[in-house]
Amino acid sequence: MNNLNKKAFGGLLNLLVCVSTLIFLPAWSLGYWQAWIFLFTFFSSSLAITLYLMKKDPRLLERRVNAGAAAEAEKSQKVIQGFAAIVFLTTIVCPAVDHRFSWSPVPTYVVLAGDMLVVLGFFIVFLVFKENTYTSGIIEVAAEQKVISTGLYAVVRHPMYAGAMILLLGVPLALGSWWGLLTIVPMTGVIIWRLLCEEKFLAAKLPGYSGYRDRVRYRLAPFVW
Repeated sequence: MNNLNKKAFGGLLNLLVCVSTLIFLPAWSLGYWQAWIFLFTFFSSSLAITLYLMKKDPRLLERRVNAGAAAEAEKSQKVIQGFAAIVFLTTIVCPAVDHRFSWSPVPTYVVLAGDMLVVLGFFIVFLVFKENTYTSGIIEVAAEQKVISTGLYAVVRHPMYAGAMILLLGVPLALGSWWGLLTIVPMTGVIIWRLLCEEKFLAAKLPGYSGYRDRVRYRLAPFVW
């Protein structure tokens, strides 16, 4: 196993430990069946995508593992990434607290629907990775990068963010929390903030992006925005 694969597996393991802690500690119970199903769904999907990239597109895997606020070149993106990390934490912690105090009686079928949204979100992200090897975890333009306008990119300009929003919508439901849905509001704001900054950057740095932006009207959701 090369160093990149070790780093990818290490990142997944670290994320699993962190997310599990952020769920079970506030919930103060291991008898949280919704959380166990969510963790299996979330990390089996993450692992499947990681294994695919290891075999088919290690360069994209490298772009994805070398991400985060510290890796961003622009200060504004460091701030946005910082906000995104905080909001993601609340998306995990809020449902766990909800579970501890039994604020939300969420039916089992809604919990399972939430897990399906998580899988759907990951599947959309997977399709984006298959279509666009330049899907870096930070805002940058590679020397050989070209505009991608096929696949989901022919429908919306930012399909990965669309997939991420579907995934994040599923998280509080999968964890059995109605109140957790409130965290989607700030997360949507952060995603839109980053998306607009990214479009401005790409229009200035990536040849052909301005024309693509004119051809594909919608950013996240067809016929909406």
